[in-house]
Amino acid sequence: MLFGHGDDFYNSQNEVKINFSSNVWHGANLEKLQVHLNEQFNKLTRYPEPDAASLKRLLARRYEIKEENVVVTNGSITAFYLIAQAWRGAKSMIAVPSFSEYEDACRLHEHEISFFSTSDDLSELSLEGQDFCWICNPNNPDGKLLHRTEILGLLTANRNTKFIIDQAYVAFTTEDMLKPSDVKNHPNLILIQSISKAYNIPGLRIGYLVASPEIVNEVNKYIIPWSINAIALEASKYILIHPAQFTLPIRKWQRETAELIYQLNKFDNLEVIPSSTTFFLVRLKKGTAAELKKYLWDNYGILVRDASNFRGLDETYIRLSTQTTAENQILIDAIREWFNQQ
Repeated sequence: MLFGHGDDFYNSQNEVKINFSSNVWHGANLEKLQVHLNEQFNKLTRYPEPDAASLKRLLARRYEIKEENVVVTNGSITAFYLIAQAWRGAKSMIAVPSFSEYEDACRLHEHEISFFSTSDDLSELSLEGQDFCWICNPNNPDGKLLHRTEILGLLTANRNTKFIIDQAYVAFTTEDMLKPSDVKNHPNLILIQSISKAYNIPGLRIGYLVASPEIVNEVNKYIIPWSINAIALEASKYILIHPAQFTLPIRKWQRETAELIYQLNKFDNLEVIPSSTTFFLVRLKKGTAAELKKYLWDNYGILVRDASNFRGLDETYIRLSTQTTAENQILIDAIREWFNQQ
């Protein structure tokens, strides 16, 4: 879905003043990272490592796994397409509503696709004959979450199915999540994480896959050399080496999210869908997502995510990612004004 994602900042004809559409930590302080990258500018004159080996080593050391458990990718999305390509024609079951690129990657590589709802009781889910099960956890767009014990139970009960667990938003919750070291005991686990979301650097496109050496070897057959550029490598290594500079105040962000949801729930013409993260879905009872998005964009420079193109949702859904207290209030006032004009 080349042009169907939330942060269509690039498509704006007006100045985007407040961006509620992109699920990234908006408060990251990137000043020291910027200084570091300026100092590394000369590395643009040389080819980077063909396989991001130095970053792979850092990730392995951080998570107490082996380098042969890690594949560094040009954003999490690249990992999805590599998996689908490596097992072309496989049978895949995908949780919906969720990130569209799982389905797009599988369709491109001729997987036989079936779907199940994120609201289903997963203990009763039949995965017999399924090669892959794709789950976003916490889930995009609704922020629903499966606890670590639930996922581990699925892995144990369905050893013949490989589980692709996308934890791009792992930093946006305080709940107990899967750890990269879990692949040691679960050879059917493929864990995908992002270095973009929690550090507000989505433009650098950096993510990684953690799995058994057998799975990694298969995926590596399709890796394009030099797929990670030198600046993305330097930024990622700097973040891993200096984690204290990038602490995400998740509990404060959660409190701000709870307050935003509380204020939105005062409107009779919308419903906030419960979420375990700092982003969430809103269902409009009056008007459409496209209409609200256009109004906010044209009149306030506010960008929200029209969520109507998620499988299982319709034209009444928007997705919001909590911003600062002041910016959240601007959104609330703008939505109130829009409803008053309906």
